[in-house]
Amino acid sequence: MPDGQALRRRAEEALKRKGAFGRDYDLDEFEPGSSEGDTYETLEDITPEQKQTMMNVGVLPSAEERSGSLVYVDNAVVHQSSADQGMELLPTLDAMERYDWLSDYSWRAVPVDKDKYTARAYLEGANGYFIRVKAGRKVEFPVQTCMMIDTEKRTQHTHNIIIVEEGASLDIITGCATSSHANESLHLGMSEIYVLDGGSLSFSMIHNWGEKTGVRPRTGVELGKEASFVNNYVIMKPAGSVQSYPTCQLNGEGAAAKFNSIAISHPGSEIDLGSQVIMNAPHSAAEILSRSITLGGEMIARGRLVGNAPDIRAHLECRSLIMSEEGRTLAIPELEAMYPDVEMTHEAAVGKIAREQVEYLMARGLDEDEAVGMIVRGFLEGSIRGLPESLRQEIDDAVSMANLGN
Repeated sequence: MPDGQALRRRAEEALKRKGAFGRDYDLDEFEPGSSEGDTYETLEDITPEQKQTMMNVGVLPSAEERSGSLVYVDNAVVHQSSADQGMELLPTLDAMERYDWLSDYSWRAVPVDKDKYTARAYLEGANGYFIRVKAGRKVEFPVQTCMMIDTEKRTQHTHNIIIVEEGASLDIITGCATSSHANESLHLGMSEIYVLDGGSLSFSMIHNWGEKTGVRPRTGVELGKEASFVNNYVIMKPAGSVQSYPTCQLNGEGAAAKFNSIAISHPGSEIDLGSQVIMNAPHSAAEILSRSITLGGEMIARGRLVGNAPDIRAHLECRSLIMSEEGRTLAIPELEAMYPDVEMTHEAAVGKIAREQVEYLMARGLDEDEAVGMIVRGFLEGSIRGLPESLRQEIDDAVSMANLGN
């Protein structure tokens, strides 16, 4: 790994490098959020308003049926707890001080000089969470994390590192949100995920931002031999500008990755979501499934599959509904193969709800709103198997509130 001075130089040189996609934010318009704050021994001690913000993104304000919890407000870790001896859950900066070997993982899957957002997070000394599951351990209950912005006109910087060791398994539920009085803010979330040989990780995210919030996560994933990774992403509420394009490297033979995204773009929202899977080893497999709806905002769905090895299997599917004349949607599927004996497919479809479907359900006793809601729920969940119950509930709540039949 490069030393600290070399990383700093790279980050400083990248401060003017725009992101590849999405609106370009002037970072000087936002002050860094505070890295100090009240700490809470238990989740029950957290303020009522913060509890509500947590629950809005599927994070429980209790430790029941959770193997660990961490809450990050602005740039401060305000709560952390762990109930499983087979894993560690620490603030990232604490983990970096404790383990010299962690420098081999830090800023490897997400380069500091990828763009101005990664550079700023590094230069600000971003904290976040470190999760490590020990070899062979099957963590029974999910770990939950909440990244919350609680102050107006502030930037939140996070640097998360997840390591699932050989033969281990873990589920993570993470919720990201702004509180009601921190609408105009900026989230720069850097996440590095490493699943070693035979390990498995399910990583589910719910985002609930303000209507003027800018969101620029940068995620890198590396998988070893026979490792598996499932990424579920849901954003259903109005947001300012969200741009996310995680990259997953399948470096071990037989590795498998699946990315599921479900999104609604409301009037005034700019939602640019995608994922990229690069298959570098034989017998690896990947699937990217995207379901999106525009109610009047901009919706871009990207997906890219790269086959760098023989005997791989991959599928990419982007489907979008347009439910307003003011909305705009764009699907960008990409396939790239370097070997002849690969099986890579893609589908992309953009359209509207067929009137005959609505009338069919109305003829069986549903009113128009109920009929449209049922069709939309089926569309959003279609082909996405094994969604956690918290994400299904998020879909139900958002569809019920969206007045889709109007």
